Amino acid sequence: MAVVTGAGQGIGAAVARDLVDQGYRVAVLDLNGGEKVAGSLGEHGLAVEADVADEDSMAAARTRILDAFGRVDVLINNAAIFSTLEMKSFEDISVPEWDRVMAVNVRGVFVCCRTFAPDLRAAEHGRIINLSSGAVLLGRPGYLHYVASKAAVIGLTRSLARELGGSGVTVNAIAPGSTETEVPRATVTPADVAAIIAGQAIKRRQTSADLLGAMAFLAGTASGFVTGQTLVVDGGMTFN
Repeated sequence: MAVVTGAGQGIGAAVARDLVDQGYRVAVLDLNGGEKVAGSLGEHGLAVEADVADEDSMAAARTRILDAFGRVDVLINNAAIFSTLEMKSFEDISVPEWDRVMAVNVRGVFVCCRTFAPDLRAAEHGRIINLSSGAVLLGRPGYLHYVASKAAVIGLTRSLARELGGSGVTVNAIAPGSTETEVPRATVTPADVAAIIAGQAIKRRQTSADLLGAMAFLAGTASGFVTGQTLVVDGGMTFN
């Protein structure tokens, strides 16, 4: 059984659908409910409305998930603020905006991991997969708060792998490149897309489907001796 946060759209929705195809039951956890995606999963999906950055909200979500499915084996921390952000100099990022990004992108991952840690320790093979970003490796300008938050996710992943390894729980991160989804982003122009593709070793636009193989590997039994790692999936934009 898997919990996917931010699964009401974009990468999270694609991951939720793929996990069901692999035989998982999936809790589609989203601030806006995720009913449409969960409905498409039939009896294998459950829509859970929750705020990942709020402890009480996540505690209630856990109760609902355990009541429905009885266990949690995989936690995928995908929820993040990005598509609504506007590119701007770091000097133009307000402190409230900085705090809002950090609350969801960093505290949200921490709260979700802490919420489900007892269940993942009890699982036969507990798995945590955190979504970072290839923007960390690029040092991408214009999104300092986002890039900093995703760098924090890598640090959190490494330390948490040490803390949970004794329980057999693996903790890894995936760092996607610029990914095309159904979520509109006004700040990405056709010229930007062309520049992104030109910088990749693989000359096409990345989509959510390109992340599914990495997700399946890190969620499955084959990755049982892989932990604390960040797997970059960006078509060769960067080489780690």
